[in-house]
Amino acid sequence: MAASDTAPLVLAIGEPLLEFNQVPGEPERYLRGFGGDTSNFAIAASRQGARVGYVTRVGDDDFGRSLTALWNDEGVDTAGVAIDRSATTGIYFVTHHDGGHEFTYFRKGSAASKLAPENLPYDLLDRAKYVHLSGITQAISVEACDAVFAAIAHLRGRGKVITYDPNLRVRLWPVSRARAIVEATLADVDYFLPSLEDATSLTGLERADDVASYYLDKGARHVILKMGADGVLIADAKGRQRVAGHVVDARDTTGAGDCFDGSFVARIAAGDSVATAVAYANASAALSTQGYGAVGPIPRPEQVRALMHPAA
Repeated sequence: MAASDTAPLVLAIGEPLLEFNQVPGEPERYLRGFGGDTSNFAIAASRQGARVGYVTRVGDDDFGRSLTALWNDEGVDTAGVAIDRSATTGIYFVTHHDGGHEFTYFRKGSAASKLAPENLPYDLLDRAKYVHLSGITQAISVEACDAVFAAIAHLRGRGKVITYDPNLRVRLWPVSRARAIVEATLADVDYFLPSLEDATSLTGLERADDVASYYLDKGARHVILKMGADGVLIADAKGRQRVAGHVVDARDTTGAGDCFDGSFVARIAAGDSVATAVAYANASAALSTQGYGAVGPIPRPEQVRALMHPAA
């Protein structure tokens, strides 16, 4: 479903990566794919019918060209994608074992880590209605973190809707710094989209309601707390609502949270209520766990609707 040229522009800012995902049962074989939380977000939002653009930097290499081709194929506008000839595109490997999956990253000094306030496309920010930000972007370098805060400062007071997923990665930065940066970001965010696992690591709180209260007290306007198979908790100053999870044959949860975020923003951009958008995003994320890799299993709207409204 293509978005019309008059649809609100959804913009993501962040880091793309090439993915090499281990084939289960074949430990020496890896499938080449695509990842990076904000790239996954952009593709998920586009597949759900939103008009999407992406702001990032890639290397002048085959990996960067492959990612750009992917975004073009997926209908993601690349006007905000810069080519950095002094750095390479980051990559990561996913390995699978009985306890789940493990990520190994090669991203230090990547082109995306050189995102900075002075190279943000502010004209593109001005044209966007919805802007999605990530804690990973803030973690990959001081310059990229500054870029996120510069984008927020530019957007403040301009009627934009800002969504934010902390996407905690303890290998990128200490929890203490992540906590401080996340909480400094909250006051200017319309929708805060953490997973319960990340929120517990950041706050030390395990109960969903306690996490929601904590972040509302810290200034979040809406907390959309993702709890995997247990569904989603929606919380704001007016009250709370739980959305049940879906039972699916989950094989790989890589990128499921990003799929949720992109699907959620696509639906609020289409005019859905928060609760309706969350229910849709919850089903979309569940479906994305049924395949391997971050991008391939992201569903289309007809698949999401079928899970939400199965035939009698």
